[in-house]
Amino acid sequence: MRIDRIELFHVAMPLIYPWRTAYGEDATIDSVLCRVVSGSVEAWGESTPFAAPCYSPEFANGIFTLCRDWLAPQIIGQEISSGAELQQKLSIFKGNPFAKAILDNSWWTLQSRIANKPLHQLIGATRDEVCVGADFGVMDSLDELLDGVGKAVADGFPRIKLKFRPGWDLPMLSAVRKQHPNHPIHIDCNSGYRISDLNLFRQADEYGLAMYEQPLPHDDVVDHAELQRQVKTPVCLDESVYNVRQAELAIRLKSCRFVNIKPSRVGGLTNAIAIHNICQAAGIPCWVGGMLESAVGANLCVALAMLDNFTYPADIFPSSRFYREDLGTPPLELIRLADGVPGVRATQQLPDPHPDRLKRLTVQHAVLPAS
Repeated sequence: MRIDRIELFHVAMPLIYPWRTAYGEDATIDSVLCRVVSGSVEAWGESTPFAAPCYSPEFANGIFTLCRDWLAPQIIGQEISSGAELQQKLSIFKGNPFAKAILDNSWWTLQSRIANKPLHQLIGATRDEVCVGADFGVMDSLDELLDGVGKAVADGFPRIKLKFRPGWDLPMLSAVRKQHPNHPIHIDCNSGYRISDLNLFRQADEYGLAMYEQPLPHDDVVDHAELQRQVKTPVCLDESVYNVRQAELAIRLKSCRFVNIKPSRVGGLTNAIAIHNICQAAGIPCWVGGMLESAVGANLCVALAMLDNFTYPADIFPSSRFYREDLGTPPLELIRLADGVPGVRATQQLPDPHPDRLKRLTVQHAVLPAS
C-alpha cells in the first residue's frame, strides 16, 4: 500500500481516578493517535507511553514530535508491503519503540481494512475470545483494596494483579492472600526494586504467587536472571523486553519464565508478533498487557491476544474501568465466556476515535501529506 497521508494527535484522557504505581501517579493518560490514509481507505492506530518518561524513557510529547519530524516523513508517500518492511525503513532511527509503534500499529489496522479481514485473523489467530484478569493499583487504603479484590474474585476474574511498591508491599500482599488463600495472584513491581532486595522476594515466595512482574530495573535482564535463579516464583519481564533482541537475550540468559507483551512498548504489532513467536518456540508463555489506551489501541491488544501462546489472562480493561467516556467508539466492553469468566472478543473492525471527543482532548495535532 502507498501511505498518502498521516495525521497525528497527542491527546490527554482524564481518568476516573488516579493510576498509582511504583513510578508515580497519573491523573490523565497521554497518548498519541495516528490516522493513516491510503487512497480512499483510512485507519487509526495508537501508542500510549504516558505523559512523563517514568514507565519508559519515552513520553507522549516526545513520541509525537519524533514521529512528526522524523519517522512519518520516512514513510510518507512510500509503498509499504509489510510490517517488516515498515520496521526496516524506520530502523535507521535508534530505539524509540513507542514512537515507531504509532506507525506500525496504524499500518496493520489499515492493512486490515484494505484486505477486508479482521485484524486477529490477518495476524494468524484462530480464536476470537480470550479471558482477562483484574488489576489493582496502589489505593488509598487496604480496606478499599480488599473490597475491590473481593468483588473481582466474586465476579469470576481468573487472576488478580496487584501493584507492588515500597510501602505497599508485603503487608498488603499478606492481607490479600489471607482473604483469598487459593486464588491466582501476581504482583507487578514496575521496576521498583533492585537485586539487593532479594530477601523481600524470598519472603514473597511464601505467598504462592503466579509471578513477579518486572521486579528490577526497566532495562535489565542480567539481574533478573540472578533473581530467577534465587526464587521459586516465576519472574515475568515487561519493561525490560522492549524489542525483539531483548526478548532473545532474556531467553538466552534465562531471565524469566513469562513475558508480558504490549504492542506499543515493543515497537508495534510487527515486533509483538515476532516476540510471541520467539517465546512460543522457547516454551515461555506470554500474556498481553495494556497501557490504559483508548478503545482504539485497546482493541489492537485484543486482536494480538488471540494468538496461541498468550495463555495467561490478559491485562485488557473495559473502557468504563478508567474512563467516564472513552475516546474511541464503540467503547471496549467485557463479555462472559462459555465457562462464565470475564473476557474479550475480537472485533471485525477496530474502532475509530469519536470526532468531538478527539477534538476536545487533543493537545497538539499535525498533518503530513505526501509531497
